[in-house]
Amino acid sequence: MIRVRGNALPAGEVVDLYADGDRWTTDPAPGAELIEGWLLPGLVDAHTHPGAEKPGDPLDEALLREDLHRHVDAGVTLIRAPGIAGEPPSWFGQDADVPRAWHAGPWLAQHGQFFDGWGRRVEHAELPAVAAAQAARTGWAKIITDWGIDDEPVPVAVLRTVVDAVHAVGGRVAAHTQQAAGGLAAVAAGVDSVEHGMCLDPSVLPTMAAQGSVLTPTLSVIESDLPRARAADPSPRRDWYLGGAEVHGRLAAMAVEAGVTVLAGTDSRPHGGIVEEIRALVAAGLRPHDALAAASWSARAYLGLGGLTPGSPADAVVYPRDPRTDLSVLDQPSAVILRGRRVR
Repeated sequence: MIRVRGNALPAGEVVDLYADGDRWTTDPAPGAELIEGWLLPGLVDAHTHPGAEKPGDPLDEALLREDLHRHVDAGVTLIRAPGIAGEPPSWFGQDADVPRAWHAGPWLAQHGQFFDGWGRRVEHAELPAVAAAQAARTGWAKIITDWGIDDEPVPVAVLRTVVDAVHAVGGRVAAHTQQAAGGLAAVAAGVDSVEHGMCLDPSVLPTMAAQGSVLTPTLSVIESDLPRARAADPSPRRDWYLGGAEVHGRLAAMAVEAGVTVLAGTDSRPHGGIVEEIRALVAAGLRPHDALAAASWSARAYLGLGGLTPGSPADAVVYPRDPRTDLSVLDQPSAVILRGRRVR
């Protein structure tokens, strides 16, 4: 039996909770292991693709579990995989040693786009039905809205039909976009989640806030490619990447200021890199409180899970000090609690 006591974010109030199976309760349990400190309701990586070594590789179940363990080591108790290399095994998101998980099945792309061997390339006429069938099964569908710099994005009218079809079955649409035209199309179509959003026109941020579209900027992985891009020979692709990546952090900060919910995600970074994403968001201008929200309570709420309150799932990550005033403590959590069990 686990008992947690301490200052709980986001409000910082003192809580005293017991894990009754996989639910927090205030009902005392004699003999429970007491863990004290600053408490977060578990970290969230809202954009990660575990289980494949490189794009195009099939899903490897052993690697999948290793990747998920790395997430747990970092304090992640919940992931969203908006695109995964194969049908995940039954233990994915369920076993006691791996995070809770949402996934969107295969990436859905236009012909000639995306990585060979990954995802599914679909005709425009079939895309709404294919996306709706996926979302009916797992809650999410992932659309590759744009790809190469010379490619045409999925038309707005097609995306709107996809969104309507997915919403009709109670699902959500995540849209990959790194081109200005694709970003405009995704927002105009009312997608639920803009993934990456590089080159997104900031003028659409109020629209995103009003319609509830979230932004997952995957900032750390995009910025990690900047040195390579700066050293590359001049080319249209280099100009595109530098033009988007060099201001991407500013876009994330502007999104928060505009009232858009921002989620933290690591994409293709080494798994368990959520702390680097939090730091990248802070370096871009987000308050530490808002960067932590993107990787914890705001992301959990968006994905339908509660925080450190009675009746909510019994997840928590515990730190010796307030991480908002000392981000270094994120590297060494005192404890990670998942489904009411201490796993780290």
